[in-house]
Amino acid sequence: MSCDAEPKKTLAVVTGTRAEYGLLRPVLKKLYARDELTVKLLVTGAHLSPAFGETVKEIEADGFSIAARVDILKFGTADTLATARTVSYAIGAFADLFSTLRPDGCLVLGDRYEIFAAAAAAALLRVPVLHISGGDVTKGAADDWLRHSITKMASLHFPSCEAYADRIVRMGEEPRRVYNVGGLGDENIRTMRLLSKQQLAGSIGVDLTSPYLLLTYHPETLAKETPPQQFKALLKALDGLPGYTLLFTKANADAGGEQINALIDAYVQKRGHAAAFESLGVLRYLSAMKYAAAVVGNSSSGMVETPSFGTPCVNIGSRQEGRILCGNVISCGAKEAEIAAALQKALGPDFQEEAKNAVSPYRGEDPSGDIARLSAEFLYGPLSHEIKSFYDGPKGAQ
Repeated sequence: MSCDAEPKKTLAVVTGTRAEYGLLRPVLKKLYARDELTVKLLVTGAHLSPAFGETVKEIEADGFSIAARVDILKFGTADTLATARTVSYAIGAFADLFSTLRPDGCLVLGDRYEIFAAAAAAALLRVPVLHISGGDVTKGAADDWLRHSITKMASLHFPSCEAYADRIVRMGEEPRRVYNVGGLGDENIRTMRLLSKQQLAGSIGVDLTSPYLLLTYHPETLAKETPPQQFKALLKALDGLPGYTLLFTKANADAGGEQINALIDAYVQKRGHAAAFESLGVLRYLSAMKYAAAVVGNSSSGMVETPSFGTPCVNIGSRQEGRILCGNVISCGAKEAEIAAALQKALGPDFQEEAKNAVSPYRGEDPSGDIARLSAEFLYGPLSHEIKSFYDGPKGAQ
């Protein structure tokens, strides 16, 4: 790749949530280290909201230069109308920003509505979209169709496993644009120096002598029940486990997230041996996952990251339905009795031992390095200027 004869290419990178930033973090480090690229980090969504922990502070603490802060949560997160208004506003805000910055590409991760808005604005302005973690399926969340929409807008794809790469191709994306790099969560687990259990306890100010559960529950955006109804069933099931310490990480900025967080706060106040956090940050979160008796809730991290530790996971409801499940994951319905039964199984000695044998399908050699390198090659190569063709597969394929 030769770039001496032309100006450095500019790559915009968008982040909107604590979870997605934790995955992007190693990618950002390697992008900033590439001399041929100028990185413009665009921070938006829950990162800028005090109600969701104002996690932009974690980005600042990591020393990354922030090119722009795109504040979009002006309509609240109470319901789907608020979300629709946020998306509408965010597309306009990102369109204005991209028309000023004129990046050569826009790198996004995942499937959230603010990421959809950024990708849509970029695509409409003919800024190539590079997409991490496409090809997943999550039937219980609007994220599912948002993710697939981003895939169709994107010019380059970085799925986390072979099955998801194959799905992207079946969606009509050219194989030459699809790179199965592996999972960034698995890379974090393999490469970060995690805290000891004692260090973790001191860092979060919670006694972890007793076994504990790590809980994250987001609104199930396509469910018939309201977010509070969904979450109260879990809380009732937890009442049957008095011997366990509970570590809650709060819900995201989906419609109903603030209601769930209010329920968490009320629950923690009345129960001993429980604590709640807007964000633990990637180091403390993964350290907590490593030593947990089980990870409980409906976060994608339960599906994607717990297999690397062999930590039991209870996956509640249909938010993550369709993802690849490893042997350490127990899926259950969202009713109190179903959750209670799944918890009892997950915490039993037989399943605890069985979970240790889980094999993650998301392992890659160097996902963050591959993404950084392939992104630079794409921006300097002819593929970034070519109009995408719909790929129908090889001739004669059924």
